[in-house]
Amino acid sequence: MKLSGNTILITGGSAGIGLAFAERFIKAGNKVIITGRRENVLQNAKEKFPDLITHVSDLSIESQRISLFDWVTENYPEVNVLVNNAGIQQRFNVLKADAKNNWNYFNKEITTNIEAPFHLSILFAPFFFTKEEATIINVTSGLAFTPFAIAPIYSATKAALHSFTMSLRHQLSDSSVEVIEVAPPAVNTDLGGAGLHTHGEPLEDFADGIFKGLEEGKQEIGYGTSVERLRMSRDKVDEHVENMYNAMKNTIE
Repeated sequence: MKLSGNTILITGGSAGIGLAFAERFIKAGNKVIITGRRENVLQNAKEKFPDLITHVSDLSIESQRISLFDWVTENYPEVNVLVNNAGIQQRFNVLKADAKNNWNYFNKEITTNIEAPFHLSILFAPFFFTKEEATIINVTSGLAFTPFAIAPIYSATKAALHSFTMSLRHQLSDSSVEVIEVAPPAVNTDLGGAGLHTHGEPLEDFADGIFKGLEEGKQEIGYGTSVERLRMSRDKVDEHVENMYNAMKNTIE
C-alpha cells in the first residue's frame, strides 16, 4: 500500500484507533474521510484535525451503509482506500443476558462488527477494481484468534472478519486491490466503555507500530501480544483463553 496521495474512508474514525490512524494518514499526505454515529464526536475530531472530512452514519443500519457508499463515491470519486475500523464490544454473562427481551442490544454488535465491514467491502470492491491502486484494510483483533470469553460476540465477530478478509484477499489477488488485516491487541481506548482497556498498549505506540507494518508491506499486521496470537497453536490458544477467562470472569458475575 502506498502511504501518501490516497483518499481514505475510515469507519469509526472519530475516536480511538480510527482517529489515531486518521491523524497519521493526514500527516502522510492523504485526504481522509471519517464516519461515525455521533455528530458531536466527529466535530471534536475535526477541531483537532481541521483537514478531516466528516460524515455521520450509523453502520448498523443497511440503508445508511448504502447511503455512505453513494455519498463518498459521488463526492470523492478518487477514494481508493477503505478502512473498516468501526466496532463495539459488549461484555456479559450468558446466564444473565435477557436475550428474549433485549436481543437488539446483542444484535447491534453483530451488525456493526460483521454486517457493516462485509457489506462495505462488497460495495467498494467493484468500485476499487477500476482503480490503478486501492486498498481495503479490515481491523480485526487478537481476539479473533484467542477469544475473550467474557466478550463472546465480539470475539466471534472478529474471527468472522478475519476469515472474510482472507477470502477477500484471495478473490482480489489478481487485481489492483490490496487487502490488509490489522489485528490489534488490547489498546488503551474506550472500546466497550471507559476504563476497560487502561491495561492495554498505549494508543500512539500501537498506531505507530501498525504504520510501520504498512510501510513494510505486510498483509497481516499485529502488535504487541497479538503478534504471537496470529500464529498460535491450538493447544496454546486453549491455554491462553482459559487464563484470560479465569483472570476476568469475576467482572461479569
